[in-house]
Amino acid sequence: MGTFEVNGGGFVRDGREHRVLSGALHYFRVRPQQWRHRLGMLRAMGLNTVETYVPWNLHEPKPGEFALLNDLPAFLEAAAQGGLDAIVRPGPYICAEWDNGGLPSWLTGQPGIRIRCLDERYLSAVDSWFDQLIPLVAEHQVTRGGNVIMVQVENEYGSYGSDQAYLRHLADGLTRRGIDVPLFTSDGPEDFMLTGGTIPGVLATVNFGSEPEQAFKTFRGYRESDPLFCMEFWCGWFDHWGNEHVTRDPADAADTLKRMLDAGASVNIYMAHGGTNFGLWAGANRPGADHLGVLKADVTSYDYDAPIDERGGPTEKYWKFREVLQTYAAQPLPDVPELPPLLPEQTVTLTETLPLLTVLQQVPATASGMPLSFEDLGVHHGVVLYRTAVPGPRASYPLTADGLDGIAHVFSDGHKLATLDETAPTLPFDVPAQEREVSLLVESMGRVNYGPLTGESKGLKGLRHGQQFVHGFTAHPLALEDISALPWELAAETEGAAFSRGTIELTEPRDTFVEIPHGTKGYVWVNGFALGRYWNIGPQQRLYLPWPLLCQGRNEIVVLDLTHPVRDLAFKREAQ
Repeated sequence: MGTFEVNGGGFVRDGREHRVLSGALHYFRVRPQQWRHRLGMLRAMGLNTVETYVPWNLHEPKPGEFALLNDLPAFLEAAAQGGLDAIVRPGPYICAEWDNGGLPSWLTGQPGIRIRCLDERYLSAVDSWFDQLIPLVAEHQVTRGGNVIMVQVENEYGSYGSDQAYLRHLADGLTRRGIDVPLFTSDGPEDFMLTGGTIPGVLATVNFGSEPEQAFKTFRGYRESDPLFCMEFWCGWFDHWGNEHVTRDPADAADTLKRMLDAGASVNIYMAHGGTNFGLWAGANRPGADHLGVLKADVTSYDYDAPIDERGGPTEKYWKFREVLQTYAAQPLPDVPELPPLLPEQTVTLTETLPLLTVLQQVPATASGMPLSFEDLGVHHGVVLYRTAVPGPRASYPLTADGLDGIAHVFSDGHKLATLDETAPTLPFDVPAQEREVSLLVESMGRVNYGPLTGESKGLKGLRHGQQFVHGFTAHPLALEDISALPWELAAETEGAAFSRGTIELTEPRDTFVEIPHGTKGYVWVNGFALGRYWNIGPQQRLYLPWPLLCQGRNEIVVLDLTHPVRDLAFKREAQ
């Protein structure tokens, strides 16, 4: 058994003074077969600890149905075998540029529910989830022979709220379920964050990316004796679709790290290795001072301009960080692990085409007066075909999609009229009505993961012809997490949105990057696994395909493009 304690303004590990040198690496953004390599990269950079969030919505996709609960314990064991302690941040809210900040959409979609506070329905769900999760974390604490040294209470709560009773409920619940290592909170170095997000008796830490002297000075104004700890040193940043790729000068990041360590602080590098937002788990933000701006969805890659890139390779930033961290190591650092080889560049031909509308027509319809949200329809992410009829005869009026949180392709009598989003929710021309059928194919993007609109619903809230609401809808929902039941027997040529399928024979599975050279916007699956979204507006143009998703022999590739069929894709040897 071991110990980890806060003592005299510092940390003590097994009776000795200890500085936590941690790096963020999320087990759910890396395939399990690659954990050992990535953890070895952290150790070789000079770190002694790994930090991870736990995404509630990944592990409880439906109320009371738990999945992949063995992943976190297996990851903690792999870290321990690699010589790393662990910091666990169980939420329930995690932000992390992860869909809905990790909160399940089946929970936040309940009418009238209030999240991240003492709301009875919310707390009941949190407590049920923690009953499953926290005992697994407790088993791996250093006090029980494991490697977990710290556990977080909520996450950056001061950026959102000030319900101290809620934070106390969570902290007491962690202790009651067996957590006896130090609890902590983490917030930005701002007065409202450090007052709203901390609670007496629980260690406070701060998150920032630059100017460590000022950040720690502000922190000291609120916590005189807590150890200095930057729980999130933002050494890079994430990307939104349609924006430029974000980078940070490696020398500047290394200088900030050195200044932090020279101040005697502990640090968690966020991210040390970002990994990938596989599937449909990428989050979204609403930029602006109030975080109420236009939705900007996060890209599939979570490279984060981190010192370890998306494929697990060392960058210039890695070598500069390693140089800084070596000076704080008691012995020479381990050798840097080698990367596995890449596949040769090649093209995969997609020979089958299945129209998306054909698939949607096979989905049972749900009728309602007003359009139902994705949450109402039990769809986490995917597409929904809303159908209605504008009554007539009448004059021509504007047609407006209200509350559109996503992208809508509008059809009338089988012909596409336009594509709408929340910045342009009205057709650019008036629509006459002679009992005219109107269909809207609505695609969801990531749910907001930070700010006051965290938890907002997806889909269509209403359709107006002029000032008048149109009523009488049917909805055909299609979740895109699992496409194993697609009716390929109905394959046919089309000029519109379609699934396309092909296969490739491989003698050995290796890493590669997928490029869809003639694709516009859509999704890719490899051997049934949802690799992620693509979109030709960038900045990401290729999707990382890790070797564990491939197999020796025949491999199936499926692409859904929301504009037209895709006939081929390419395997490339570089990210861009």
